[in-house]
Amino acid sequence: QVQLVESGGRLVQAWGPLRLSCVASGRTFRTYAKGWFRQAPGKEREFVASISANGGSTNLADSVERRCTVSRDNDKNTVSLQMNSLNPEDTAVYYCAAGLSYRDYLPRAYKYWGQGTQVTVSS
Repeated sequence: QVQLVESGGRLVQAWGPLRLSCVASGRTFRTYAKGWFRQAPGKEREFVASISANGGSTNLADSVERRCTVSRDNDKNTVSLQMNSLNPEDTAVYYCAAGLSYRDYLPRAYKYWGQGTQVTVSS
């Protein structure tokens, strides 16, 4: 089993940067791809970014690919999402998840989920 805990969410002003982190526990952590999703009030959970088990491949949603970078440090069991040039549309609860392939972008493809961290961007 993999346990995930997100952190770093907070209130930030538009155009500012923010780095989210996800720490994982479990001996099989390195075998899973990791994904970042977000869900705003009244909207469905949507894909943001993903990274392969070894960190060699990533996938980013079109809405964030020019502003975000996803990375992982397997030695520290950590996955990070660096976001720049934030705008109010980025306001959401952000979740990290573990799945079988970084190519998956549907929430149902990911087996393990964190509790989420709130990101609020003010105009």
